[in-house]
Amino acid sequence: MSNQIRFSRKHSRDFVRTLNKRVNEYFKENNISKNGNWKLYLKTGIMFSLLLVPMYFIIATSWPVLVKLSLFIVMGVGMAGVGMNVMHDGNHGTYSKYNWINKLMGASIYLLAGNVYNWQVQHNVLHHTYTNIHGHDEDLEAGRIIRFSQESQWRKFHKFQHIYSVFLYGLLTINWAITTDFKQSKRYLKKKLSYGKLPSPLKQWSTVVLAKIAYVAIWIVLPIVFTDVSWWVIVLGFLMMHYTAGLILSIIFQLAHVVEDTEMPLPDEEGKLAHSWVTHQLFTTSNFSTENKFMNWFAGGLNHQVEHHIFPNISHIHYSKIREIVKRTTAEFDLPYKEYQSTRKAIISHFKHLKELGRQPQLT
Repeated sequence: MSNQIRFSRKHSRDFVRTLNKRVNEYFKENNISKNGNWKLYLKTGIMFSLLLVPMYFIIATSWPVLVKLSLFIVMGVGMAGVGMNVMHDGNHGTYSKYNWINKLMGASIYLLAGNVYNWQVQHNVLHHTYTNIHGHDEDLEAGRIIRFSQESQWRKFHKFQHIYSVFLYGLLTINWAITTDFKQSKRYLKKKLSYGKLPSPLKQWSTVVLAKIAYVAIWIVLPIVFTDVSWWVIVLGFLMMHYTAGLILSIIFQLAHVVEDTEMPLPDEEGKLAHSWVTHQLFTTSNFSTENKFMNWFAGGLNHQVEHHIFPNISHIHYSKIREIVKRTTAEFDLPYKEYQSTRKAIISHFKHLKELGRQPQLT
């Protein structure tokens, strides 16, 4: 099989032309920007407050240990909120019309223990370009321990992955902090992958190392020095914060692509896919809980993944409005529009899919 992926150029030109025209007309007629607005700016303040304000009370008060540990959980919710609402739009260049603001908001990933260059390559380049294609979309890779694709090697313990996977999901951002950034930097620099200008190895490695040192100093060392609680409380709270954020982020990420209704197509021997890039997104992506006001607010548009994958250049703050345009246009062109009515149904579908993938391949 070829390592070069080529999308079909057939069947979607009229669809793309019609959809783009309708979406552009929506923004023009309502005289609004495709970037973020005051609603996003207000949400940014709330998410950063959830992440940062609890640390003040952890350090400055003599509240009981259990209360302070609970505040770390709140910080984990804020960490996930910053990642989904602020960092995500910033690194897609949709938070603001000003590039420096996008870079600033995108840099909030360092508060999540991640790295801008690595995230943009994995997400903007590999995931958005090769969505759900085994061997190209790294979001399908979870080492040996979880099997997200039928093309991944099956192992006996995968029979239980629908049970144990949820406990591993919480380790996502902890892995960013410890190993992921180092492995990705080595791999991406070697392959000369980039989203925009390729950074020099010296600059990238310096950024990774210095960011990790600063991260440990800010989130662990300083609280231990300035608070009156034992060091183990801070370390345990730090792990609780990351586990909370990792669990939220991992589950919401998986509900868009690793569910029963989405496809994981493979190219032919020449590297050709059956669909164009746009229609490929429709077959491999699913929405969930789009009528739920809280999920629309908290998930940063990640529950509107169909809209996001077709229009990654539009801020998530607008997805609820353009959803009906996308849904109506796909119906007119007899194209799929995959959607789960609730988060609960999407979660059930995800773990049922994991269970099916965990069976012996000859039984699936």
